[in-house]
Amino acid sequence: MNPLITAGRRTRLSALRGSASALLAALGLLAALGLLAAAPAAHAVPSFARQTGADCAACHVGAFGPQLTPYGIKFKIGGYTETDGKSGKVPLSAMLVSSYTQTAKNLPEKPADNVSVNRNFNPVDEASLFLAGRLSEKIGAFIQATYSGIDHSTALDQMDIRAAHTTEVAGKETVFGLSVHNNPGVQDPFNSTTIWGFPYTSSALGFGMGGAGTLINGGLEQRVTGVSAYTFWNNMIYAELGTYRSLPVTMQSKFGLGKADDIGRVGSGTVYWRLAMFQDWKKQAFNAGIFGLNTTVQPDRSTPGSNKFSDLGVDASYQFLGTRQHVATVNTSFIRERQTRNELVANDAADNLKGRLNEFKLNASYHYMQTWGATVGRFVTRGTSDATLYSDGFANGSPNTSGYVLQGDWTPWGKENSWGAPWANVRFGAQYTLYNKYNGAKNNYDGTGRDAKDNNTLFLFAWTSF
Repeated sequence: MNPLITAGRRTRLSALRGSASALLAALGLLAALGLLAAAPAAHAVPSFARQTGADCAACHVGAFGPQLTPYGIKFKIGGYTETDGKSGKVPLSAMLVSSYTQTAKNLPEKPADNVSVNRNFNPVDEASLFLAGRLSEKIGAFIQATYSGIDHSTALDQMDIRAAHTTEVAGKETVFGLSVHNNPGVQDPFNSTTIWGFPYTSSALGFGMGGAGTLINGGLEQRVTGVSAYTFWNNMIYAELGTYRSLPVTMQSKFGLGKADDIGRVGSGTVYWRLAMFQDWKKQAFNAGIFGLNTTVQPDRSTPGSNKFSDLGVDASYQFLGTRQHVATVNTSFIRERQTRNELVANDAADNLKGRLNEFKLNASYHYMQTWGATVGRFVTRGTSDATLYSDGFANGSPNTSGYVLQGDWTPWGKENSWGAPWANVRFGAQYTLYNKYNGAKNNYDGTGRDAKDNNTLFLFAWTSF
C-alpha cells in the first residue's frame, strides 16, 4: 500500500459521495450469481479450458498461473469468448490454496487472532469462486470472489468484463474492445505488468515488497471502477486508453472490502494508457511496451485537498516455447512515480511537497514438460526520503526495499491428457523470499532491532483449481 494513501488515512474518516455508473451492469451480474469474496491475486481458471477445448498449458506457461502464452494473450484480447463450438459450457470455476509460512524471526505482532507470530499452517489460505468465460458471442468476463482463511472475511476480488469485435483495418485483422474492471492493470493482456507479476502467489503473512509501493501497483486495487477502450492491430500493436472513478463506500462495504481502507476520491481527470508491441514467432514470443497512470487522490472527500500521482512504466517479456518440452521466460518492468503531496503537507503528514518512488522487477523461469518449474526474481523499490511520510517502521525516512524471490514448483495435473483434465489442476510449490534491505535499512529498520533478513519468509503451498 502506498504510504501517501495510508498516511492520509491515519488522521481522517472519509464521507464518500458519487458513484461509478459504468460498473452497474457488472455489479448486477455479480450480485445475480451471489458472488462475494477477497485475496491477493487471481489466476488461470479451468472454465476457460473447458470453453475452448484446450488444456490450461495452451494459455499458461507451466500450465498454471498468470504467465500467458501467445494463445492466452489473444484469448484475453478477444474478450474471453473463443469457444470450441460445443454447447453446455458453464463459465464457473473454483480455486483453493493451502499453505505453510515460516519467517526467519517472529512477526512484530500477530496479524490475526488465529495465527501465530512465526509458523503458520493454513488448510484454507484462500478459496475463490470465478465467473470466467464467454457470456455471449462478443462479451466475456473474469470475476473473482475470494474467502480469506487468515482473517475469515469475504470480498470481491479482481474483475474484468469485456466486449470485443474483430474486423479489418488497412487489410489487417484488428480487434476493438471495451473493458470494465476494478484495478489498473488487471485488464492488461500481456500479464507482464505489476499486478500479474511474479510471485504469482505469496504468503498473506509475509512482508511483500516492502512498506511503500506505487499507486499503479495495487494502490487503487478493487476500490475503483475502470472503463477502457483498446485495439489490437495485425496481432502486433496494442493500444489502450481508460479512466477510473472511486467506488462508493457503501458499495465497498457490500462487496466486503471494508470502509476503513477506502482510499478517498480519485480525480475526474484520471487517465490510464498503454501501448505495446507484440511478436508471436510460434516457438518464441516477445512483447515490450509502456504504460502510465495520472490521477489525484482526495483522501477526505468531505474536505478539499488532494495528492497528485504521475506513474510511468515500461515492461518487456520474452518466451522461448520450442516444442513446449522446455519453456523459458524472462519478464521485467520498471515504474517511476512522481508525487505532489499537497494534502499531506497541509496536514503535516509529509515534509516534502515533491517526491518520487521507483519500482524495478526482473524474473526468469524455466519449466520442463509443463510440469517442473523454477523461477528466480529480483525486486527493488527506491524513492526520495521523507522523515514524516516514512516514519513508523521505516529507517532514515527512506522507502527503499530490495530482495530476491526463489521458487520451485511441481504441476502434476493441468496438461493435456493429464488425470482429470481439464477439471483437475494442481500445483505444489516452495518459495523463499530474501531481503537485503527493508524499509530503508539493512539493520534495525524499525528502531526495535529488527533487521531486513529477519523478514526472510519460507512459503509452501498447494494450489488447486477446478
